[in-house]
Amino acid sequence: MRLFAVRGAISVDRDEAPPILDATTTLMRALIERNGLAPEHVVSCIFTATSDLTAEFPAVAARALGFDSVPLLCARELDVPGALPRVIRVLIHYYAEEGHVAKHVYLGDARALRADLQAAQ
Repeated sequence: MRLFAVRGAISVDRDEAPPILDATTTLMRALIERNGLAPEHVVSCIFTATSDLTAEFPAVAARALGFDSVPLLCARELDVPGALPRVIRVLIHYYAEEGHVAKHVYLGDARALRADLQAAQ
């Protein structure tokens, strides 16, 4: 087994706890499915949110999916002028078998962040 990292992002419709949790759950489920992730193989998850998302921590959704023993960190994304609003990003470090290919996931309006990664759409 070796260490891998996978990225993901999703847009959120509004700054309220239910949409933030729903979007994070959708993103995490897609990353779990596409990468065969299991919480016991995950080393850590780092979430960022744009400054217009303050109603809830994205990590709350990850804990509800079984990542309660995984170190989770939430941080603020850089507030760059013209950047896409209401976006949650995640970087997950995990162990997988040699030869595994990390499959990044970008959903909703966040697809525009990495249009170069067709497999992530």
